[in-house]
Amino acid sequence: MEDKKLEELFEDQNFDIKEPHTGHRDRFMEKLEAERKDHKSGVKIKKLWAPLVSVAALLAIAFMLFGTYFSENQKPGELAGVSPQMKKTEQFYTKMIKTELANLKAKESPATQKIVKDALNQLQKLESDYSKLEQDLRKSGKDKRVIYAMISNFQQRIDLLEKVLKQIEETKTLKTTGNENYI
Repeated sequence: MEDKKLEELFEDQNFDIKEPHTGHRDRFMEKLEAERKDHKSGVKIKKLWAPLVSVAALLAIAFMLFGTYFSENQKPGELAGVSPQMKKTEQFYTKMIKTELANLKAKESPATQKIVKDALNQLQKLESDYSKLEQDLRKSGKDKRVIYAMISNFQQRIDLLEKVLKQIEETKTLKTTGNENYI
């Protein structure tokens, strides 16, 4: 269809042969120059963005590498690796166990040495069980049953230490009250 219009234009000889208005060339050149300046500023912006994008990419890569490094410091089988809440739970129980263990060692005496030694052996067994649970956690991929078993293990260790401390106190009380009765 466009070919027909073009043919009609030549057949009718209806060409636009009028001269443009005065100043048309100047206005055209101004617009052309303004367009060229906009294009040059766009090139400057592109030149400015290229280094910024590369710096941002480098920062992103650096964060990913450091994030990977720091997450590798956390063993995958640890309870702390499951979630921030589990990390707090593990820290709480670990602190409690250390406190109770320090109390137990502080109350150790020749009279309670056998009880303390037995408690430390039982504690060692529970810690060995916990190590197996850590391996299970690595294999199972955050299975809730394993997580609950790990928490239960912490509780058993604390209960053991508290029970032994109570037994030591009772032993000391019996010895002092037993001696008082004979006086």
